[in-house]
Amino acid sequence: MKKMITAILCLSLMTSVFAAGCGKDDSSKESSSQSSSQAESSSAAEESSQAETEAEAAVEEEEEDTGDASLDNIRNQDNIGDKELLVVSFGTSFNDSRRLTIGAIEDSLEKALPDMAVRRGFTSNIIINHIYKRDGVVIDDVDDALKRAVSNGVKELVVQPTHLMNGLEYNELVDKVGEYADAFESVKFGKPLLTSDDDFARVEKAITDWTKEYDDGETAICFMGHGTEADSNSVYQKMQDLLTKDGFKNYFVGTVEAEPSIDDLLAAVKKGGYKRVVLEPLMVVAGDHANNDMAGDEEDSWKSKFEAEGLKVECLLRGLGENEEIRQIYAEHAKAAE
Repeated sequence: MKKMITAILCLSLMTSVFAAGCGKDDSSKESSSQSSSQAESSSAAEESSQAETEAEAAVEEEEEDTGDASLDNIRNQDNIGDKELLVVSFGTSFNDSRRLTIGAIEDSLEKALPDMAVRRGFTSNIIINHIYKRDGVVIDDVDDALKRAVSNGVKELVVQPTHLMNGLEYNELVDKVGEYADAFESVKFGKPLLTSDDDFARVEKAITDWTKEYDDGETAICFMGHGTEADSNSVYQKMQDLLTKDGFKNYFVGTVEAEPSIDDLLAAVKKGGYKRVVLEPLMVVAGDHANNDMAGDEEDSWKSKFEAEGLKVECLLRGLGENEEIRQIYAEHAKAAE
């Protein structure tokens, strides 16, 4: 799988600037113009996560059925009043997961702040263009979402990211919004999911309550995070340390791209003598990483590696956005935006 991703990634790096113009209906001039603008608006700041974005889209391109895109509220309507809550996500082209996670978070925020119009922005132009090409659905990137807010006469803007941590992507988002700050009377930011010690404690409770039916003393419950080379990667070890301290010794946290790695989890599970493994993403959505890197059938997936050690494996393909307590944390962060 990773060899396939690398090959497609190389091709996409050469052609990504032309992606917005491929395969569109010429009769839809407005949508075509908007999607082209989205492709051109990828900034230099976004390049630090571009490889991740394109690798995910390369795999997702092969998915034939990820759900009904028409069920998704893309939240890019105009005439919204002068108060906007812009919910910013990396994005996913898995339609059902997008609706059940990002869409559910947006719905919760709308209920929590009823006087604000909730709108959506994705940071991944590659995913935006893929969704448009496959489903004909236009989702705003951050630039387009901010331009739309300006043209709509928004005065008070609150930005709530669905990021897990205050890392590179969060900092890039702050910089991007800063380019438009003078157009608004006030701009406030809500915190990422894992910011305070209280956030960690609440997320710990949310994920352990969510999986308690599997906690039988013989099962290792392993969560897959994405991972980053930035210092913010420490949130995964912090969550692991908290779980261990609180007596959840059969709970393990690993990452796809950093540390702790799948090898670290394999060693810990083997040392604990567990007979079964439950795998679940520690990510907002259950997208490519969950469906392929975690639950895929290829030999380098987490599922295959655990099975190769003689363990029975069950994969839970659900993102954190499906958890009500997680959504509540985002809602409280948006209310406390500053």
